[in-house]
Amino acid sequence: MRIRLPNIKDNGHIALFAIAVVLFWIKTYAAYQIEFTLGIDNNLQKFLLFINPLSSALFFFGFALLFKKRMKMILILTNFILSFLLYANIAYYRFFSDFITVPVLMSTKTNAGQLGDSALSLMSPFDIFYFTDFFILIVLSMTLFKKVTIENKKSFKVVLLFSITVFLFNLGLAEKDRPQLLSRSFDRNYLVKYLGAYNFTIYDVIQNIKSSGQRALADSSDITEVENYRKANFSAPNPEYYGKAEGMNVIYIAMESLQSFIIDYKMPDGQEVTPFLNSLVHSNEAFYFENFFHQTGQGKTSDAEFLLENGLYPMAQGAVFVNKAQNTYQAMPAILKGKGYYSASFHGNYKTFWNRNVMYKALGYDQFFDAEYYNMTEENTKNYGLKDKPFFTESISMLKDLPQPFYTKFLTLSNHFPFEMDPQDTDFPAGETGNKVVDQYFQSAHYMDEAIEQFFNDLKASGLYDNTVIVMYGDHYGISENHNEAMAKVLGVEEITPAISAGLQRVPLFIHVPGVKGSVQEQYGGQVDVRSTILHLLGIDSKDYMELGSDLLSKEHRNWALFRNGDFISSEIIQVKGKCYDAKTGELVENTAACQEIADKINTELQISDEIVYKDLLRFYEPEGYTPIDPQDFEYLAPKGNKAMKEEKNAEEAEAINEAETSEQP
Repeated sequence: MRIRLPNIKDNGHIALFAIAVVLFWIKTYAAYQIEFTLGIDNNLQKFLLFINPLSSALFFFGFALLFKKRMKMILILTNFILSFLLYANIAYYRFFSDFITVPVLMSTKTNAGQLGDSALSLMSPFDIFYFTDFFILIVLSMTLFKKVTIENKKSFKVVLLFSITVFLFNLGLAEKDRPQLLSRSFDRNYLVKYLGAYNFTIYDVIQNIKSSGQRALADSSDITEVENYRKANFSAPNPEYYGKAEGMNVIYIAMESLQSFIIDYKMPDGQEVTPFLNSLVHSNEAFYFENFFHQTGQGKTSDAEFLLENGLYPMAQGAVFVNKAQNTYQAMPAILKGKGYYSASFHGNYKTFWNRNVMYKALGYDQFFDAEYYNMTEENTKNYGLKDKPFFTESISMLKDLPQPFYTKFLTLSNHFPFEMDPQDTDFPAGETGNKVVDQYFQSAHYMDEAIEQFFNDLKASGLYDNTVIVMYGDHYGISENHNEAMAKVLGVEEITPAISAGLQRVPLFIHVPGVKGSVQEQYGGQVDVRSTILHLLGIDSKDYMELGSDLLSKEHRNWALFRNGDFISSEIIQVKGKCYDAKTGELVENTAACQEIADKINTELQISDEIVYKDLLRFYEPEGYTPIDPQDFEYLAPKGNKAMKEEKNAEEAEAINEAETSEQP
């Protein structure tokens, strides 16, 4: 019996195309498994990781089918370019635990300097595997498929349609597992995990084109309106407190998901949920702002960081940390750098989360201690990273080694949805509402309270406490409106009305200033107001900075706080979803003139903030006495990377000294 082989001449282009796609698909999936740590949590994610290279391979290789005589050459060239991109990501990931983005490619000088001398150490003889399919295609094109040509372009249309279908199928499954994936892109790891390295690159290009388009339309005249608004709405510092913390260290502590209803709250058995924080409220050891509100959008914790350090509002959609990380900012670390401060952020998660390793450079942070600096054992980690107690315990030694004065930030993680605690970490009772999430919140909040108390004790033991301003703030709500029935039981009310819901957006704010007697502060304010408050305590006048906050301790402080959706809350009236309510009774207000007056101010303020952020207006403005920073001056390497850089720098300095001594010899 004679076996008839396929007609290579008639169908060879399809066969070669299919081989190219399959080989590239397998290679990319193998790279995912071998080189990248993407955090695969379930079977759907495993399937998505397997399938996501297919749509990219079909799409890019498909263009080769448009070229009748040069199909093989285009196929090989496309394979090489995509293989090179994959390997570039592999090499970059080995060093930075991150994926290459358009801004990274644009800043080749910095990246080449970081990777150049270490390139050989990043390579392995086995890396040739990532180009194996490239060489196989060359061999096949010169032998078995030597005479292959394409008679028409119908194949391209079929392949293009198939690639789009596969991508939409992939995206649909990804959205099922991670809703709003593209609009809430927390981390590049998420996008690669769900959509693939090549689709991520396309997404990154699109995002940067959009951002560049908005930015390109702006010019220096746009900053004039901002300046006029700032001058008209500046809250002069309170002489009683201005400069009281001049020259002191500064520590910010972001209290994950902590809402103010938890302060002074007691369980049915009489136990306080947050006894340490309660003691700060009642001992006059710190200022406690009981009518302080979070103003975050989709960016949540990162939005809170942006608010506090820039005095500007977050974006209505997406996150500044992800979408506008390449803007020019005049943030707290950069301002204080001009005053001799060294800045650092401490976070028990990896630096790519919320794009912090890029955004922190724009803010001017000298150092970023991320998960790579900590003992990330299974026992020590939960939810999004390191548990709070080991986080603070391990951080104190790094904090003590920083140059002083320093400006630092600590991001806690344990009190994070769904608030489930490991049994060995707490014996505090859960709530009794019957809602698991709400009931567990009391346990995780108590654990965080214990961790913060431990950190305060360590600061006192280290000698830092008496010369350090400590700012502790709730970053955003922890219990959403989905749990209103349980929250009604917690608050002892029949139902959560719109006014009560607005009130639940209160988050704690504590400001400890050594040598200054604290008190409970009743004025209304939000996260945007913290920056000017702290700058004035440090003796730095904020009037020349393009920020929108109002000093909380100023006698001229406005008594309202806006929300990112355009609603607001004050001591007299509240606006929720466009409706006006009496702040004391919670009843609807018929005469909405008072609401409209504040609403007009809020709309203007949000518009001004959006102008600054979307158009990158701060690049056109330099405050008097401010020294601009260059984000390319900063790099956050793993501990080994830092050590290597220090050793290299020491070697260069030693060589320079040696050359100088040699030149001085007769």
